[in-house]
Amino acid sequence: VQLQACGGGLVQAGGCLRLSCVASERTLSAYAVGWFRQAPGKEREFVARISWPGASTYYADSLKGRFTISRDNIKDTAYLQLNTLGPEDTAIYYCAAARRLGRPGRERSEYDYWGQGTQLTVSS
Repeated sequence: VQLQACGGGLVQAGGCLRLSCVASERTLSAYAVGWFRQAPGKEREFVARISWPGASTYYADSLKGRFTISRDNIKDTAYLQLNTLGPEDTAIYYCAAARRLGRPGRERSEYDYWGQGTQLTVSS
């Protein structure tokens, strides 16, 4: 499964953005999807994940309430809605897919496939 995250860009602080994750060649069906991010000079960190077909979601505690993960199984796309953005949210955002995901599903090693990431820059 090849994944593509898109929708990043330059946003002013306080703004919002929606990232999308699509799969090429195959489908996201039957895969749990996670979002991670990596800020300059920092480790890649977990953001959120959603189960297949979407009944269960889980968020990093620090981001809960501002970010929302969802999926549209007809469009075969997963999303990450980011609200009230701040400069601390500047990072490359990656989506990942897992055939089998434990609970809570926040470890990078649990994911089988990764996209190349999309850059989000939040200006102050």
